[in-house]
Amino acid sequence: MSTENVSAGEKQRKEVDPIAMIEQQVRNLIKKALSLHASDIHIVPKEKTSKIFFRLQHILRFIQDLPHEDSSRLIAHFKFMAGLDIGEKRKPQSGAYTTVLDDLKVSLRLSTLPTSFSESLSIRILPQETAIPIEQVALFPSTTKKLISLLKHAHGLILFTGPTGSGKSTTLYTLLKHSSKWLKRNIISLEDPIEKTSSDFLQVQVNEKAGVSYASGLKAILRHDPDVIVVGEIRDEETAKVAVRAALTGHLVLTTMHTRNAKGAVTRLLELGVKDYEVEQALIAVTAQRLIQVKCPYCGRDCSIHCPFYKRKRACIFELLAGKELQKILREVKNHRNVHYRTLKEELKKGMALGFIDQEEFERWSFSVE
Repeated sequence: MSTENVSAGEKQRKEVDPIAMIEQQVRNLIKKALSLHASDIHIVPKEKTSKIFFRLQHILRFIQDLPHEDSSRLIAHFKFMAGLDIGEKRKPQSGAYTTVLDDLKVSLRLSTLPTSFSESLSIRILPQETAIPIEQVALFPSTTKKLISLLKHAHGLILFTGPTGSGKSTTLYTLLKHSSKWLKRNIISLEDPIEKTSSDFLQVQVNEKAGVSYASGLKAILRHDPDVIVVGEIRDEETAKVAVRAALTGHLVLTTMHTRNAKGAVTRLLELGVKDYEVEQALIAVTAQRLIQVKCPYCGRDCSIHCPFYKRKRACIFELLAGKELQKILREVKNHRNVHYRTLKEELKKGMALGFIDQEEFERWSFSVE
């Protein structure tokens, strides 16, 4: 090989922009996750290498190994984009940012965690263009009608519960879009962070450093003539009391919570310091949901593209407490008695009987909803 060829090769390597390389790796990683419909990306440091996992259909799947040096660069780039402190690796950090890939707007919610080997990163992927028709919110049309009817209340608290990845945000945003468009409601959300940007209603970001807490943010929102208030996610005592207080002031409040079932949400509110009489006055409905893999009742697993059911590969089933059933649960919790109501497991059985859910999917979920 001539000296000229060697010099040309060295020049080409020098011209490669390391920042551009990292940006391309990040884009490729997110694109791959989107193509596989992953809900989360995990970069986990091990003793010799770092490992990348995708959460696919609620299951963590190994994707590839990375040298520690490469994974550190990836994590640093993600932290920079989210406005986090790149130099801080000893404390947990969280943040979010939005990017555009192939004309698809994607929000990424980041969480870092110091480990014994190095820094770990978890990324929640939130595609912005995931709005679904209102009639497809639930697997069963009767449930969809009940959810829509709840939106017609002028005031009260509606809780949407379920584990991470159960479709709570998609359900909530779809219902809000319907409420804004068809019911002509003024909707304002108070979120930490804003998961999906929407042009259908006003969104306020909680920012403690700027003095915008849940409490101060709610006071400002109440002066903005809202019909519907969305209070992000109930995580602590302050947020719970803020949500209930807003509902008691004559507004319809929608919020989310992490509980195993609908009944558990009532208990959780009381544990967070909300008075039982406040819960009775404010709460008008609680839903618990799961996002399940759906089998086409006409074609089975090999659904034809010409089938009207083709695009509904996944759908939500709901455990819905409202009206008299909710009042029974409230009395049960207060008096420590046991009252039967229609549970998620019964909804799963209904889905299996109608041919929407196969035996494998039923067994996968039946133990987690009891």
